[in-house]
Amino acid sequence: METTFFEEEFRNNDFTGGKQIGEEYENCIFVNCNFAKTDLSGVKLMACEFDSCDFSGAKLLNTSFQEGIFKDCKLLGLHFADCNPFLLSMRFENCQLNLSSFYKLSLKQTQFANCSLQEVDFTESNLSKARFNNCDLNRAIFENTILEKADFTTAYNFSIDPENNRIKKAKFSGSGLAGLLYKYDIEIG
Repeated sequence: METTFFEEEFRNNDFTGGKQIGEEYENCIFVNCNFAKTDLSGVKLMACEFDSCDFSGAKLLNTSFQEGIFKDCKLLGLHFADCNPFLLSMRFENCQLNLSSFYKLSLKQTQFANCSLQEVDFTESNLSKARFNNCDLNRAIFENTILEKADFTTAYNFSIDPENNRIKKAKFSGSGLAGLLYKYDIEIG
């Protein structure tokens, strides 16, 4: 029997160990909930908002995030690449996503605002028109990544090789040019 929740609010719930995990959530709000190291495999989360939740180390095999909004969340070491790619769409504000992987995902127009994206793997992802507003991309991996029309104007600590990524019409600030020229070991004054 499938457990479905519609337009419900969950506050201070501890979902660790699979406690009370439903199979489908639509238009639900989660506030200060703990999903750390929880197996969310196959769970459908459609048009849900997560505020101050901890997903660190959660298992996301075939998990559906459609129109997911994450605010002030801890999402450390997540393998978003394991998610169901069908209609995958998320937005992140003030989140910690360090050590996570978006390998080969289509993340067109995804917005990251005030996020820590240290050592995140964006290899072979499509980040066309994505926005990285005030994001720390220290040691983030961009390899064969589509970054066309992406906005890095206020992003910092990134290293992107223009020869190994598609960056046509991407936006960078003058101070961000060092992140595009790092491999040439030159000094920019």
